[in-house]
Amino acid sequence: MAQTTILGRIGQLVRANVNAMLDQAEDPEKLLDQLVRDFSNNIAEAEDAVAQTVGNLRMLEDDAREADQARVEWAQKAQAASRKADELRATGQTAEADRFDELAKLAIRRQVSFEQQGQTFQVQITQQQQLTDQLKDGLNKLRVRRDELVQKRDELVSRAKMAHAQLQVQDAVRDVSVMDPNSDLRRFEDRIRRQEALARGRDEVAASSLEAQFDQLQGDEDDLEVEARLRALKADTPAGQIAAGSTPPQ
Repeated sequence: MAQTTILGRIGQLVRANVNAMLDQAEDPEKLLDQLVRDFSNNIAEAEDAVAQTVGNLRMLEDDAREADQARVEWAQKAQAASRKADELRATGQTAEADRFDELAKLAIRRQVSFEQQGQTFQVQITQQQQLTDQLKDGLNKLRVRRDELVQKRDELVSRAKMAHAQLQVQDAVRDVSVMDPNSDLRRFEDRIRRQEALARGRDEVAASSLEAQFDQLQGDEDDLEVEARLRALKADTPAGQIAAGSTPPQ
């Protein structure tokens, strides 16, 4: 029976340990999507099954009402035929009275047949009602579980997006960190430091060259003084005059 098969699938889905399945899944989001689809498909089938069982239930109820109406009608016919037979027998019309008694018996047999038919319908109605209730209950449970799965899936997707965003922020912060020797800022700082060091080096080189020039100038002046004094000695010119700045005779 199709309804029984659907009930079996509903039971399996409702009893499924989703958390355990998620723990073992390589891609929990993909598994949840598949479970949501499975639940949705089974819900659609369960809705069709509920509609069918309810339709069958209503047909059985209609048949039971018709059988009960027929039972009442044949009971009334049996009563009428029996009453007519009694009236005829009271007037001495025995043969005609017997005929109406036979009609009463026939009506009673039909009455009994519809009573039995009504009892059969009641049994079927009870069974169909139980099946309908089970399907409705299973359908409601499926809907609740599907809603839980959708909520869980949305929560998982949201958490995954947030975690991904946090990783992106952390990567961005790490890339711009000045403490990171591989960062652009650190490389730019190192380049500036090298330029500054080069400028200081050039300043020192320039300063060293200027001092050498002054030292050479001082050395030239000393040589001139020595030469002047030597000429003074040779000319017997007092050293004091030379020291005083007089010009030796040519």
